Amino acid sequence: MMDWGIVLASLVLLLLAGDALVKGAVNMSLRLGVPALIVSLTVVAFGTSAPELLISVRAALDNAPGIALGNVVGSNTANILLVLGLPAILATMRMDECETRKSYVQMVLASVLFIALCLGGELTWTSGVVLLIALFAMLSYAFREARRHRIVSNLADAEEDIEGADPDMSWLKVILLLVLGLIGLPIGAGLLVDSSVNIARDFGISETAIGLTLVAVGTSLPELATTMMAAIRRQADVALGNVIGSNMFNLLGIMGVASLIHPIPVDPGFIEFDFWIMLGASLLLIPFVFFRKDITRGWGIALTTLYIGYIFAVLG
Repeated sequence: MMDWGIVLASLVLLLLAGDALVKGAVNMSLRLGVPALIVSLTVVAFGTSAPELLISVRAALDNAPGIALGNVVGSNTANILLVLGLPAILATMRMDECETRKSYVQMVLASVLFIALCLGGELTWTSGVVLLIALFAMLSYAFREARRHRIVSNLADAEEDIEGADPDMSWLKVILLLVLGLIGLPIGAGLLVDSSVNIARDFGISETAIGLTLVAVGTSLPELATTMMAAIRRQADVALGNVIGSNMFNLLGIMGVASLIHPIPVDPGFIEFDFWIMLGASLLLIPFVFFRKDITRGWGIALTTLYIGYIFAVLG
């Protein structure tokens, strides 16, 4: 019963922390005079990827690098199919004013680069250097875009009517919201994963199945909580920016650091199946990114169903 209580409490913590992070990100964009998308691609995305980073680095240090690879690949697939699918079931995400084409192309290129490096059968320290250089290039581009959009008055006029945006919010409150979100999300995710694993063991579920499902989904819960609140607050740019940025950081940053710590062997199963599912899930975003189609309830159900099908395929 204790574990079930922790599951409930951690879910509440995730939603509250996700709400705080969305509010902080939107109002930080107003203070800095940059689009909310830029903040979502950097601060929000990296913050919600904290669980993946902690688990992958710990796995590399513990000489279990395969866990790092499975965690990242599984989380990236979950980020697109589940993290965008579930919130869309609750609230349609309007894409008409969401400009994510450039960042989306960067995410696809990051996926292709990562898969290409893995085709050799092992991620070495040189692979890690290549991935981290690509991450630095992505961040440099994001900051150049931020400087280009520093038109504070026009941006404030455009966004002050959006729910959660408060042009009069102080810097202290903005930072407090960001800190509460960035701290609360990994704590909530960690509690939920640990208690869920205990429950799964009580039901006799294997360690492999737990790793492929609960850990991958659990480390995507910060993205899910943040995207859920962003969808409810009509912040599609924050929602999509969070997913795109998190996926890039997972592939380039987390795997870059992990492969510097320890060489990561690539199981043939990843090359035969999981990598292409991850890439295919990324390509499913084309209608929303390039043709500005809203992510409606129907799309949300379809994406979530595809993820459930993927889990059954993995466990089968």
